[in-house]
Amino acid sequence: MATHKSAEKRATQNEKRSVRNASLRSSIKTSMKAVVASVATKDKEAATKSLQSAIPAIARAATSGAFHKKTASRRISRLTKKVNAMK
Repeated sequence: MATHKSAEKRATQNEKRSVRNASLRSSIKTSMKAVVASVATKDKEAATKSLQSAIPAIARAATSGAFHKKTASRRISRLTKKVNAMK
């Protein structure tokens, strides 16, 4: 384990960030599932509404470092494609 004071601080910070990022990723997955579920039930209005709330959440997660920016972009793109295919 960490023996230097700076290494101990770093380990504590990493733990905090890990918990925060896990929580953020979990909430993002939930919002993505809401979009997919409304697409599966063919509810265009609900799908659009949930997509509009999911996109900024995914983008914020990428800015905070919970996701890589290309991962966030890919997820947004795939969700948007699913909703647009409903037309």
